[in-house]
Amino acid sequence: MAEDIKSPVFPESVFEGTLSNWLKKEGESFKQDEILAEIETDKVVIEVTAPKDGTIEKIIIPEGTTIKSSEVIGNFNVGENIKKSKSISTKEKANQVTSPEKTKNKSESKELNPQNKGFRMGPAAKKLLNEKDITIEDIQTTSKKGVITKSDIVRNLNQDSNPSESVSEDDSSISNSESSKRVPMTRLRAVVADRLLESQAQTASLTTFNEVDLFEVKKLREKYKEDFEKKYGVKLGFMGLFLKASSIALQEMPIVNASIEGTDIIYHGFQDIGVAVSTERGLVVPVIRNVSNMSIAEIESSIKDYSIKARDGKLSIDDMMGGTFTVSNGGVFGSLLSTPILNPPQSAILGMHKIQDRPMVVDGNIEIRPMMYLALTYDHRLLDGKDAVSFLVKIKESLESPESMMLGI
Repeated sequence: MAEDIKSPVFPESVFEGTLSNWLKKEGESFKQDEILAEIETDKVVIEVTAPKDGTIEKIIIPEGTTIKSSEVIGNFNVGENIKKSKSISTKEKANQVTSPEKTKNKSESKELNPQNKGFRMGPAAKKLLNEKDITIEDIQTTSKKGVITKSDIVRNLNQDSNPSESVSEDDSSISNSESSKRVPMTRLRAVVADRLLESQAQTASLTTFNEVDLFEVKKLREKYKEDFEKKYGVKLGFMGLFLKASSIALQEMPIVNASIEGTDIIYHGFQDIGVAVSTERGLVVPVIRNVSNMSIAEIESSIKDYSIKARDGKLSIDDMMGGTFTVSNGGVFGSLLSTPILNPPQSAILGMHKIQDRPMVVDGNIEIRPMMYLALTYDHRLLDGKDAVSFLVKIKESLESPESMMLGI
């Protein structure tokens, strides 16, 4: 008897999702707790697991469909994997028992149809192929999708007979058109796009810049990185120090840690800092809680755990809820300078960038120093320019004297 495969009960803040991927096909067997499908929501990817051993009987909801919580997406037969495999095997044997004449006819039919041999082509290519005496197996396609274009056929003719013949502009446009493809946005990407537009439309965003000399930070990391990793099991990175410096500045300037709600200002008594992480599915921002109460080792450990979960698509909704401030590190991709976009309802976001050696004047002498540009985008409805500049200066001071963060002074 067939049983239903249902989407899980979605968390309270998630109303719908997109069935992004079926990991099992019809007729394929599975074990209890094995992942059958994946549902992408605007925040996380939710896995559909098997309640017991069985075999997929029917896939009701195809990939790319929007679904609700606890919706039936397919059926499965309980414990019938052996029976299925036998029936499939019997069917395959029956198909193999055919007369030589029938087999010959099928073979000839497939030779006449290039699509049966794995080839695809557009109408312009088909027309030219019919006009010329060419064997389709001799044509080499330049398309990554294996689509034979008119220009591929012309190129074959050039090589065989007339080198002076060339592909016209029309042929090129046909090739470009046929090699293009249209795919829908993932739900996560669509939500990120909506939130970015919402941020630009509903906040008075402004960005201020400064630069920080990371000579002392690099010297500190070089001196203690081996002992730090040996003791805590994580590397002493830049993000841990930047988050610690941010939490110190947020405590000294609580207005930057505040948010607007209607006509009220909400001053948060904690520093929950989001770290923007780029994944294959899109941008996610896991939140590290109460950073002010954490050591640098604890911060680095949390960043490492979230990075692994983000890479594997295992972040939960709770991991990304809330947040009073965000840090984004475009420097890992080589960005020298950027203007990050606010993550509402937060009032500010810090942008880190590439560390670059530059000549700087230090105590009257020119020295090569590892410099980084800092960018703070803020909501001008709440923060004045003085507040934003002062906040960046406090971060700069902490990072240029990292021992002050260790000593709490």
